[in-house]
Amino acid sequence: MYDAIVVGARISGAATAMLLSKAGYRVLLLDRAVFPGGKAAATNLLHPPGILRLKRWGLLDQMAATGCPPIREYGLRSGPVELMAELPVVDGVGEAYSPERGKLDQILLDAAVKAGAELREGVSVRELITEDGTVTGVRGEAEGRTPVVEHARVVVGADGSNSTLARLLGAEKYDSHPVLNKSHWSYWEGLPHDGRVRTYRHAHQHAFTWPTHDGLTIVGVALPVRDFKASSDEDRDRTVISAFAKVDPERAQLLRETKRVDRWMTGSVPNFLRRSHGPGWALVGDAGYTRDPITAAGITDALRGAELLAECIDTGLAGRTPLPEALARYGRRRDALVTGHFRYTREHATIANHTREELAFIRAMTRSPTHGRDMVGMFATMIDPAQFYAPASIHALLRYMEPGTDPGWKLRMVRSLIHGAPRRIPGATRLADQLIAKNLGPMGEYLV
Repeated sequence: MYDAIVVGARISGAATAMLLSKAGYRVLLLDRAVFPGGKAAATNLLHPPGILRLKRWGLLDQMAATGCPPIREYGLRSGPVELMAELPVVDGVGEAYSPERGKLDQILLDAAVKAGAELREGVSVRELITEDGTVTGVRGEAEGRTPVVEHARVVVGADGSNSTLARLLGAEKYDSHPVLNKSHWSYWEGLPHDGRVRTYRHAHQHAFTWPTHDGLTIVGVALPVRDFKASSDEDRDRTVISAFAKVDPERAQLLRETKRVDRWMTGSVPNFLRRSHGPGWALVGDAGYTRDPITAAGITDALRGAELLAECIDTGLAGRTPLPEALARYGRRRDALVTGHFRYTREHATIANHTREELAFIRAMTRSPTHGRDMVGMFATMIDPAQFYAPASIHALLRYMEPGTDPGWKLRMVRSLIHGAPRRIPGATRLADQLIAKNLGPMGEYLV
């Protein structure tokens, strides 16, 4: 009898198994793959909250040694406006990395085994064992159709967005939305590394690039589903370079002068949350929550979720809280942790062109000593969107708008209502917030 069975041995599963094993629990880690096996189609980026977890777990030096440089600045260029800012620093961590996915998987898997987790590869789970409605184990098959039957106090599904465990459990999805865009990306050789994530928004295209492992650079573009067309590698080259040429001709010329060194990868992801817990079970990583990859937060979310789940399971297995209550607490905390960024990412993934008013706000962020940093921190899952778009934050940002006609009459009126109206006029600030909410798209909706 194990304390925990974790199904799925990649990022979220390996991290959960490692943390529970370090806490002294007997953990069985199952995966249908045989490692190293398969190549994850990932853009690799690991935001500072993920780096912070690796640092806490003593794995940061191993990851950094795989040949990926630190990234300390993120940026957005939209039309004529360019924002580039340093990442915020949280608990001494203010850098991102983009490690090779296979190497990061192996670091976490090795750490789980070193901590005491028992790894069994090539095992496919077919059924769940239940007693009085509570999950108590799994049935599956190993190589040669050898039966596998194991029991545990809790079973964790970390087996991806098409989770077998979620299907067996009937874990329902909610706040579900379809695929909003599709991406092409690949690796480029010979581009200069300057420690920056660059993203671009123009003509309903989202181009992106950042340094990754072994001297390579990720280069890609996301397009709305309606505009995405399967094509040859040469067509993809032209599509991606053209997306850069429209907003950053110098970067596009660098792409023409250097070369792509890997195949084009194509990806699209639906957006949903799943019920994340029940009697004797929990889901973590993409099994419980998937958001569009346009904010490149999948690995970071997997590490944050693993840490949260392991903490809650520990309180239940140790008897400090009944296990059902501990799992329910995980569900509440998981939703509180991810809901704001889930909504922000979903809106970002529509790849809508920025309005004149939105561009004026982004331009103001470049002048503010804090808003530009906080904007890129929000993209990096460090700043809660509700915090960034809070009325006090937006009101302060208005002070950094250019004078004259540049912001347009709507924003000049808003600025006047907030900063120029006599305080005896009732409702002036409320009216200003309503005008922002009506005219600034996703930026304004947080003010409703």
